[in-house]
Amino acid sequence: MPPVTVAVVVSAFLVMSVAAAGGDVQSLRLTLERANHDGLELSQLRDRDSIRHGRILQQRPTGVVDFPVDGTYDPFLVGLYFTRIKLGTPPKEFYVQIDTGSDVLWVSCTSCSGCPTSSGLQQIKLEFFDPSSSSTVSPISCSDQRCVLGEEFSDSVCSNRNQCGYSFQYGDGSGTSGYYISDSMSFDSVVGNSLTTHSSASVVFGTSQTGDLTKPDRAVDGIFGFGQQGLSVISQLSSQRVTPNAFSHCLDGKNGGGGGILVLGQIVEPNMVYTPLLPSLPHYNVNLQSIAVNGQTLSIDSSVFATSSNRGTIIDSGTTLAYLADEAYDPFVDAIMQTASQSVRPLLSKGNQCYVVMSSVSEIFPTVSLNFAGGASMLLRPEDYLLQQTSVGGAAVWCIGFQKLQGQGITILGDLVLKDKVVVYDLAGQRIGWANYDCSSPVNVSTSNTGTTEYVNAGQFDHRNSAPYETYKLIPSMVIALVLHIAFFGVLPILL
Repeated sequence: MPPVTVAVVVSAFLVMSVAAAGGDVQSLRLTLERANHDGLELSQLRDRDSIRHGRILQQRPTGVVDFPVDGTYDPFLVGLYFTRIKLGTPPKEFYVQIDTGSDVLWVSCTSCSGCPTSSGLQQIKLEFFDPSSSSTVSPISCSDQRCVLGEEFSDSVCSNRNQCGYSFQYGDGSGTSGYYISDSMSFDSVVGNSLTTHSSASVVFGTSQTGDLTKPDRAVDGIFGFGQQGLSVISQLSSQRVTPNAFSHCLDGKNGGGGGILVLGQIVEPNMVYTPLLPSLPHYNVNLQSIAVNGQTLSIDSSVFATSSNRGTIIDSGTTLAYLADEAYDPFVDAIMQTASQSVRPLLSKGNQCYVVMSSVSEIFPTVSLNFAGGASMLLRPEDYLLQQTSVGGAAVWCIGFQKLQGQGITILGDLVLKDKVVVYDLAGQRIGWANYDCSSPVNVSTSNTGTTEYVNAGQFDHRNSAPYETYKLIPSMVIALVLHIAFFGVLPILL
């Protein structure tokens, strides 16, 4: 968003009083001219004052940061959403996956062993962070409080060189490791109505030295963790009063180009519903209470969705599909089948329940309601729980996109259900909200940091700020599909 240029002319003559010892005091009369504010809105003047007050108080005015979004939920194309960030001085651009299921921002380092060197995503040329090329970089020692914070919430380790490091291991045997550093992150910040400032802030992030986490067909430069623990970028920026203690995304699933909107701040929509975040848990856990298909609540014991150390419901943008607790999966699929059985032909494809469909799925399949604590419901269209896989004799084959976590009580809501919705992570208010939305449209964003639904100085962001979305290469069927977020209790179910 281009900044609003405000021309202010102030003419003044300096006043000087000159006194010589034993001499007369001479005074100069000065004239002050009032600044001309003609044509300026009151809100623009208030925004400008906000920036000035920040300088007076040696604090930053809280602003909203807009990140471009590319990618798509469709696992037959990409199966992830990613954004661009600028790190170091001078700033260098990196592509990173948007991941609400982890906390740490990390990018591959120049010395990385095993990191991909090329990507199947056509517009991406992989970059590596070179600490020696940034004038503002500084290492994080083991005695640094930020390293101690990492030890509390992640797999921080310390080297014999007194460098704070990390080592993440995942359920499929892959992993990444490296060192934490502190360096500058650059971005455009909107303070109030259309007033954009070029900003930067010092953040701690990881530089991976080893890793075999991402496959070359969909490789990006790293992962942007949006968790709520102390080392996440959102926690760091909000504690510095750079951004509100909230972020929002709208992942576009309707248009073939994908993309969407990602802001550090709260998107404001009148139809937003909220459910409380469950406290003292490492992920964005919410209390799912029941599931209804075509208006009928399924007979699933409420204990199936109870939250404990290895049970519960998690919202995670780093997961491509959606996963139901073992005991909830069969009643869910059976209810959908009963509703649509007269109009479709069932088909098992590689162990997945699919259907041969001759007409629009929205006319055949039922709506699904996920009902949460606080009276909030997430309404799912058929396209929010089905995936079109292929075609047979001119008819489309749609498969259930929800997967079963065999023998486990975890429900994970990934991009399949999060797409085409504004999702707000109000960390100050400890709640998550959502509303169905056309993510190719602009949104109103609040710069308030109060955690309430009241707002002032709403700015607008448009997904067209994103870089042009290019067609992705199809991922071969042997490696497609379920890019389940890699950090859930050591679980990585893969559909083949």
